[in-house]
Amino acid sequence: MAQKSRLPAPYGVPVLAVLLLPCLVTGVELAINNSSDNQILSTKPGREESLWCTVRNNSRAEELRWYRGDRTVNLKDGNKMNTTNICILPVSKSDNGISFTCKLVRNESIQISVTLDVQFPPLLTGEDPPPVEEKNDVKLTCHVNSNPQAEMVWYKDNSPLTLKRGRYQIHHTSEVFQLTIKKVDKSDNGTYTCEAKSVLGEMRKEFHLTVEDRKPVFPLEAIIAAIVVVLLTVIFGIVARREKIFKCSKKTKETPSETAL
Repeated sequence: MAQKSRLPAPYGVPVLAVLLLPCLVTGVELAINNSSDNQILSTKPGREESLWCTVRNNSRAEELRWYRGDRTVNLKDGNKMNTTNICILPVSKSDNGISFTCKLVRNESIQISVTLDVQFPPLLTGEDPPPVEEKNDVKLTCHVNSNPQAEMVWYKDNSPLTLKRGRYQIHHTSEVFQLTIKKVDKSDNGTYTCEAKSVLGEMRKEFHLTVEDRKPVFPLEAIIAAIVVVLLTVIFGIVARREKIFKCSKKTKETPSETAL
């Protein structure tokens, strides 16, 4: 009777262990504030937010690690095993969009994140442009910081600005609301107002524009040519006068002096 080949017993145990190890690791999951899904947490500046990360389905003690963005959060020794907590106090505008991630130390592919959605009303900043001469372009730059994003409008002297094609250009991003006025004239003098509105509030920022008369511009080449002509005329005049004086002086020396009888 043919005999079946068998692996020696010592070789079978390691293979079984290797096969079971992924199951043991992948069966573990993490939860933040009792949720096992990645979350977006809406909050406001000045609040305190507490994040609790816990291990589920684990058969052994597990060490955990927190990250703020890509940087490690320092934790006390008693705040690492199986359950760990971090406190964000106070929440600030700069925390908006930042992800806090809890990872399993022995297998960091097992992780869960909370991303902060810090909401606040519009804040506008900007500076008045310097006085500008007629026929030049000018830009009024209104910097906006708002979450959620605000609706933006320009006013001139408290009336909605009519955007004439070829005269005005608008550049709008999540952080900038810029008005460009092409070839300004005296009618563009006045107060321009940048207005931002969101569900959390509104804000206005004024910009004062002063248009000055255009200064006459003289061609540099013509000015240089005129100076050269004047200098040459003066030089030739001096040379001619010196020659005339020299001839007169010479003639005087050559004429014999009369002797009185």
